[in-house]
Amino acid sequence: MASNKTPQTMKPETAAKKLNVYLPATPEEFQNEPVTREQLNELLASPPEWLVELRKNGPHPRQEVARKLGISVSGLARSEMADAALTTAEITALLEGPPAWLVAERATHAAVMTENTRINERNAGLRVLAEEKARKEQKQRERERQE
Repeated sequence: MASNKTPQTMKPETAAKKLNVYLPATPEEFQNEPVTREQLNELLASPPEWLVELRKNGPHPRQEVARKLGISVSGLARSEMADAALTTAEITALLEGPPAWLVAERATHAAVMTENTRINERNAGLRVLAEEKARKEQKQRERERQE
């Protein structure tokens, strides 16, 4: 039985997210046509010049702007720059002469990351204790069965 499978496609918005690029900055043919999984894999394996250029110089999508600035996407929104697609040069300029909001957001982000690390380490310790307790209880049950 022969099957006529159609290739799996995705919207240009989805492909742009997977490529970590800002969709309005991509070529028009990329923005207007669905992208197949095969085409996406090809773009990832050997990116064309426009993709290399976009990744290098931008404009960058929100998540990438936040990452490069060392803040969260929420912090970017609080700064009223949530919709700003900044270029690498603009990001570099902000980092070289950070405005007050960026300094505050970087401090907030660092504090949140430190707290998340502390919580994760605590939870890992609690898991170890729970596993040790479970092993001891299992050994106790085995001893009771043998008696």
